[in-house]
Amino acid sequence: MPYRRTENVSRRLAARHAAIIAAARHAASEGGMAAVQIAPVAERAGIAAGTLYRYFPGKTDLVAALIAQISEREIGVLRRAAAAAPGPLSAMAAAIMTFAARALRHRRLAFAVIAEPIDAELELPRLSFRRALAAEFAALIAAAVTDRHLPEQDAAISAAALLGLLVEGLVGPLAPDAAGDEREIVQSLTLLGLRALGVADARARGLVVQITAPAEP
Repeated sequence: MPYRRTENVSRRLAARHAAIIAAARHAASEGGMAAVQIAPVAERAGIAAGTLYRYFPGKTDLVAALIAQISEREIGVLRRAAAAAPGPLSAMAAAIMTFAARALRHRRLAFAVIAEPIDAELELPRLSFRRALAAEFAALIAAAVTDRHLPEQDAAISAAALLGLLVEGLVGPLAPDAAGDEREIVQSLTLLGLRALGVADARARGLVVQITAPAEP
């Protein structure tokens, strides 16, 4: 008779997997992807290194899983923020402010999963995350264009440019010191992004004032 996992075993395995990813996320938040090493992550997760290898054969697999988990979580947060907004432009502003606020709140981690120099084999999962972010912004831009809240434009190109603006302004080497007024940084970048997309200045300012980025961790 083939072996079948019991519900308790499946729950235990899932909990251990989640603990490993949480430990890897903590390491990346403190020291970037270079800090995501098998032995320290296993210790933080409360398991032996040999046990961790049963879940992830190597560091590359662990980091790829971490990036995938962060991607799923962040895309979900953006979608919920946009869905809660009353209209296409408000949705756009909410998504930008949410991304900006969370990137500043977790700046070291955001840099690690978006822009930090990384091993070539990990570029693909990280590129997938950037593409997913750009696709979310592109969908919001396209919706606003369709409803005539934005001028005609190539949504994919605009989304890529918007993401570049946000990444460079939030976690790039020229980004302002995050120890400053985070709210002001988020609002300034959101306002700049909306202007770049074609929102008139007065309306863009009104949107930025009305939207409050969620405090979801």
